[in-house]
Amino acid sequence: MLGRFQVRRAADDPALAARRAERQAVAMARTARLAERAAERALQDAARLAQEAEAKAEEARQRDLAAAEETRRAAEAALAAEARQADQKAARDARYAARKARRRG
Repeated sequence: MLGRFQVRRAADDPALAARRAERQAVAMARTARLAERAAERALQDAARLAQEAEAKAEEARQRDLAAAEETRRAAEAALAAEARQADQKAARDARYAARKARRRG
């Protein structure tokens, strides 16, 4: 009961003001540290995302190069097949002409 009637410290008490200022300084320092950590994490995330994007771009470039090489090989193979068919047709026509020439004369 006696505690109820004890005199409360005044709001302008220097010790109370000092403790309040100290608590406020600690809270502000904590907030600054948290903001710094968040900024550092955001920077690390941005760097990681940039590296991933660069790796994906390089992978896509490699796939495109491989596809272009495959297309080139397929085109060369098609040209070679056409040339082979033309040679076979020319040889067949030559045999046919020689056969005709033997029959005539």
